[in-house]
Amino acid sequence: MNKNILYTGVQDFISKNLTTDILSFLLKNPHFKDVTTKEIAEQIESKKKAEKKLPTWFKTDLIYYPNKLNLEQTSSEETARYKARLVSGKTLLDLTGGFGVDSYFFAEHFDEVFHCEINKELSEIAGYNFKILGKSNIHSIPENGLDFLTGSKRTFDCIFIDPSRRDLVKNKVFLLQDCLPDMTKILPQLFEKSDRVMVKTSPLLDITKGIEELDKVKEIHVVAVNNEVKELLWLLDNRQETDDISVKTINIKKQGNDYFSFKLSNEAASPLKLTLPSKYLYEPNAAILKSGGFNTIAKKLSLNKLHPNTHLYTSDKAIDFPGRSFIIKEVLSYNKKALKKVLPNNKAHITTRNFPESVAQIRKKTKIQDGGDIYLFFCTNFNNEKIVLLTKKL
Repeated sequence: MNKNILYTGVQDFISKNLTTDILSFLLKNPHFKDVTTKEIAEQIESKKKAEKKLPTWFKTDLIYYPNKLNLEQTSSEETARYKARLVSGKTLLDLTGGFGVDSYFFAEHFDEVFHCEINKELSEIAGYNFKILGKSNIHSIPENGLDFLTGSKRTFDCIFIDPSRRDLVKNKVFLLQDCLPDMTKILPQLFEKSDRVMVKTSPLLDITKGIEELDKVKEIHVVAVNNEVKELLWLLDNRQETDDISVKTINIKKQGNDYFSFKLSNEAASPLKLTLPSKYLYEPNAAILKSGGFNTIAKKLSLNKLHPNTHLYTSDKAIDFPGRSFIIKEVLSYNKKALKKVLPNNKAHITTRNFPESVAQIRKKTKIQDGGDIYLFFCTNFNNEKIVLLTKKL
């Protein structure tokens, strides 16, 4: 950590050059005696990325940024704030602290937070920023989190862990046994020091597989931002006496968040009513689609489904739905002649659900351009017929 970067002149230069071309900038001669061009470029790149991802950091003067990869791997401010609200108490151990975004928000709900980061420079950067941000109840520990846990006599109200999703040769991974540390091996060690453990995993991890490999799962949170699933949060409780797991979904949006939750036992027991398309069509948001709560949402909202594997729902009356809602104008068979008749300008948005062809293949075959106010859903109904729903947004 080069503290010369924090001088006023250097900070002003960084702020005024956030839109500069980094490759061209790196070819220029050094602008400052004690700070290299590469260090300046690194600060510019990371601060620019923080503008949307970490607005609290971006708006705070004298923040020191790590390299771009460290910033890419950290939680966004939106997701960190959400996960921090799920737990509270006196002490929390952040076993894989990184840049410290999660620790910062956990510190609003715990008396003390212990931030462990094996990369000593990144630990120093996080610790410095905690002070700048006014978080005096976070202890930065430049050490492997498991080593600290083993050597500590403390117990914790909660342990948070975000296993690294890059293997030893820096390839991206998502299976629990491929991440570092391997949660399938260290969980008993964590439960010795805390009854509550929160695990953050890749959104690519299969939920059923995660339940099989993690013990004492109490809640699973599927977190999406603007309809893109960003992370899965697993709340484990060593005192858990039931296998009935709660699944909670959130889609974080500027216009207001969508929430949906269910019990896994209810999902398995919920009957499914299949019908042909009615007046309105509903497409669940990405968090619900990831959660697998396909039957429960139909039961809770009194909706019918088009096909067991076509995750689209329909009703005669419009409802408030956690996803996209449409009015069905026509139900068509899948052929080019029928589509040409209803698309005079040959433009439409296309979605496929349980359909043998991709969007790209359909566009190539039909020559339909993207755009306009018509939304076409290519899907399969419960009679196993390939159909096209011509809709408009509600």
